[in-house]
Amino acid sequence: MSILVSGLVNIETTLHIESFPLEYDPVRYPFWGINTTVSGVGVNVSLALHTLGRDVYFCTLLGNDFFGEMAHDWIQQQGLATEFFVQQLPQTAQSVILYDKIGRRQIHVDLKNIQEQRYPLELFESALERVSAAVLCNINFNRNLLEVAKRKGISIFTDVHTIADPDDEYNRDFMAAADVLFLSDEKLWTTPEKAAQDLMARYGNKMIVIGQGERGALLLEQHSRPVQLPAIKTRPIVSTIGAGDALFASFINFYIDGFSPLESLKRAMVFASWKIGTAGASQGFLNSYELEKLYTQDMPSAI
Repeated sequence: MSILVSGLVNIETTLHIESFPLEYDPVRYPFWGINTTVSGVGVNVSLALHTLGRDVYFCTLLGNDFFGEMAHDWIQQQGLATEFFVQQLPQTAQSVILYDKIGRRQIHVDLKNIQEQRYPLELFESALERVSAAVLCNINFNRNLLEVAKRKGISIFTDVHTIADPDDEYNRDFMAAADVLFLSDEKLWTTPEKAAQDLMARYGNKMIVIGQGERGALLLEQHSRPVQLPAIKTRPIVSTIGAGDALFASFINFYIDGFSPLESLKRAMVFASWKIGTAGASQGFLNSYELEKLYTQDMPSAI
């Protein structure tokens, strides 16, 4: 079963620091502590799904600059098709991420003018014809595409990351359209259980997953009680950047294959736990064989 992913591509630079807060120093020399790669939610989700063996049609907007060409070529080298890439921006988005020795991170994202752009409707409709599910990331160029996917009966998966209000103005359209809604617990207005119930009552999603980092994850299905799963540790943490994208993508992979939401989330938590043993958001993904081996043989007590 093929999946459409529409989301951000950016050039990501990670910087390893000793601890937060970062004290002022005019010059630092973090040998092997700076790395630049291609990332962004669209890349991370697409590459995770692709590594798990899924056919992915990736829609995105890139700059017609050096970084846009670099991103295009790198993504193509990873085995992802680029036929639905549109290089119309003056500059490609960039991010700088600081992370410390215990895995905490601070993300700085420069979207340039991408929030003022729209993805070409005809190209999106062409991609939709090939899939049965769509991951529409909460970037502005996807906003007018939500209704199109909904009208065609395509299941919509969305991750709104951090929200502090169930009526969040920016994310309201995405939450209302999502059949399956993901988010983080980092800025919630109440407990994860109550937040999930508030959102489901308001938007009628089929299910909601709230990632809680070291506290695990919470799953709420329609007409059910919330289920809390404890965190899983498969290897030492390097950086938690991209953990939510990994959880989101791997859940989708198993759910559309017919696994129950609970079984999908259990496997996704193993996948995400392994992923955060690397520094970059688009690195550290297990393939389906590696994940199943880790899930069934190495993690019997956790599942």
